[in-house]
Amino acid sequence: MVDGRRAALARARSGHTFEHTAQRLRTTTPEIAMPSQLHASEAHPRPRDDQIDVHGLTHVGRTRATNQDHFLICSLQQQIVVHRTSLPDADELGRTRGRVAFLALVADGAGGGVGGEEASRLAAASVIRYVTECVHAYYAAAADDENFAQSLHSAAMRCHADLLARATEEPDLRGMATTLTLWISVWPRSYLLQVGDSRCYQLRGGELRQISRDQTMAQELVDLGALPRVEAANPRLVHTLSSAIGGPQTAPCVTRIQQEWGDAGLLCSDGLTRHVPQERIRERLLTMHSAREGCEGLLQDALDNGGSDNVTIVIGRILPATAH
Repeated sequence: MVDGRRAALARARSGHTFEHTAQRLRTTTPEIAMPSQLHASEAHPRPRDDQIDVHGLTHVGRTRATNQDHFLICSLQQQIVVHRTSLPDADELGRTRGRVAFLALVADGAGGGVGGEEASRLAAASVIRYVTECVHAYYAAAADDENFAQSLHSAAMRCHADLLARATEEPDLRGMATTLTLWISVWPRSYLLQVGDSRCYQLRGGELRQISRDQTMAQELVDLGALPRVEAANPRLVHTLSSAIGGPQTAPCVTRIQQEWGDAGLLCSDGLTRHVPQERIRERLLTMHSAREGCEGLLQDALDNGGSDNVTIVIGRILPATAH
């Protein structure tokens, strides 16, 4: 049994530590003079890179032939790019000048065949490009929360338009769609951009709460008072999206969250939540020694309980200020 579990974990497409991931996926921007009101205050010091513990993985599950999920963990950095100089220490000038934002996302494709995998891949690449523009504008113009939230909403709609255009160009991809759950930190604030039913959870003070709202037919009917929550457990309603990137209906939702030291966060596709109850998720986040351990433990829980869908998990936490 132990060997079987190790083999299952080995087949997961896994992320790296934050430091490695950031180096591979870094997006650069010229040195920006950040408005004073956007600086981390004495009461809310910005975590150092080595105080951010984050990991992600994705697994095909036990019954699916392909994996239509994708995840991404990356940071947006300020950086000086030296093109030509007579200075002997030019390499020092070119080193990163500070993290502007930290981003993580999960996308769960739908549409069957190659369509779902292509939809989640395209959405991840597309929305990061647009969100990067939003962050640049946020810092350059000192935009307020409402304007930034609207910019994130617009980024999701531009991503949606990209998928529709691609499906028009390639008939084999028609009907492709994807969820999109994107968490972006501009310390001490963070923002959640949500489309579909992939989820975001926050653990604070030992309490786990779901920050995202499932955009499914079941949840819509419950919210309207047209269906009791018990009846809404009908699998057909639970797994029918009322909103998706590339789908017939798209309704991005942006939620602002205040961050605190000691918080832990989880993004996941429904391949986790359909098999692992919230109390077990809480237990894993409370007892994990690292984000990687938490991801691998939850993946094993999902596989042990059926693994009927692709499973994607991203966990991030801020280590104590004394950690090195």
